[in-house]
Amino acid sequence: MHAFLSPQMFSNNDEAVINKKLPKELLLRIFSFLDVVTLCRCAQVSRSWNVLALDGSNWQRIDLFDFQRDIEGRVVENISKRCGGFLRKLSLRGCLGVGDSALRTFAQNCRNIELLSLNGCTKITDSTCNSLSKFCPKLKHLDLASCTSITNLSLKALSEGCPLLEQLNISWCDQVTKDGIQALVRCCPGLKGLFLKGCTQLEDEALQHIGAHCPELVALNLQTCSQITDDGLITICRGCHRLQSLCVSGCANITDAILNALGQNCPRLRILEMARCSQLTDVGFTSLARNCHELEKMDLEECKMIRFSSSCLYLGFLVYVLCSLLQSLSHCELITDDGIRQLGSGPCAHDRLEVIELDNCPLITDASLEHLKTCHSLDRIELYDCQQITRAGIKRLRTHLPNIKVHAYFAPVTPPPSVGGSRQRFCRCCILL
Repeated sequence: MHAFLSPQMFSNNDEAVINKKLPKELLLRIFSFLDVVTLCRCAQVSRSWNVLALDGSNWQRIDLFDFQRDIEGRVVENISKRCGGFLRKLSLRGCLGVGDSALRTFAQNCRNIELLSLNGCTKITDSTCNSLSKFCPKLKHLDLASCTSITNLSLKALSEGCPLLEQLNISWCDQVTKDGIQALVRCCPGLKGLFLKGCTQLEDEALQHIGAHCPELVALNLQTCSQITDDGLITICRGCHRLQSLCVSGCANITDAILNALGQNCPRLRILEMARCSQLTDVGFTSLARNCHELEKMDLEECKMIRFSSSCLYLGFLVYVLCSLLQSLSHCELITDDGIRQLGSGPCAHDRLEVIELDNCPLITDASLEHLKTCHSLDRIELYDCQQITRAGIKRLRTHLPNIKVHAYFAPVTPPPSVGGSRQRFCRCCILL
């Protein structure tokens, strides 16, 4: 690019050689590959380049995250006037200075917008969604995460004016209730991604509306929606057969019934996050293992009833069909060496198990590391507060897996009685091997 912008090429401004040799159409095509900063620099070269660089066709996709501190409402208004109907994708993630007024001007000017991220734009209110509903009927992806002033009125407005909506993120918009969800899903049947993390007022009735009206749903995040129970999630499973990603971490009321419902109804499931769902047991994984052959990741942190013992009939099959099975088994206090043996015994585990977190698993010993030594794809293992794991066991594992990253914590040695009034300091030992 430096050669492209060499000073010799721009003598006499618009009479520069490059402007004479290359047609404007070709220059415009070249500019289409440049990022925002480079386009702005090109716009300062000459009058003709200013026109070409600021042509709306070069501004179809804009991400202003790197400039969020400098972005105010007037900047968004100017961009919208320059881009007009060309703009398809805009990210204002983290732009705290942008409010409803600027986004109304934006919506009026950029009526072909398809993807809009307002993640963390905390000044916006329901007024912005009213503007989007009125002027942006082609909107497909909308991110309103952490826009805490958003209420049910926003979802009702979007349902009326943005029927093509496919993905909506309203995480941490904790004023949203079942009424807003009902209005949204009834008029947006093509929803594929719905992210409701931290929407703490949602109950089972909201999930029943989703299950009844969102047959295309692929991803659903309900993390920390603590009021939901098996009843609501079973409705989701029965109505959303294309589901591939489900997060219910922190939903402490759910039980093995959900694992059975997923196994029976959602064969395309790839990602399952169930951290802190402490009522889950080995038994629930039987149906999941039998039918969900595309699983890639499970997070079972703090699922304290999980053992993965030999009593789980289909565990070997589960391991066989999974790729990068377990990102976390942290705080699974009933996991034993036998459970780890089951986990590491499947042929798929040998080639695909990449990460396993076993911190705060007090029953496992060095024998567990022996069971994992044939898992050649294992890249990282965490062993914090596993009191029966020793440095010698880790060393033996590394002889078989020399490139593995081992994060281990060993509790400090109990200090001996002080002699002669002197005190010895014993620091914690946290090692990365």
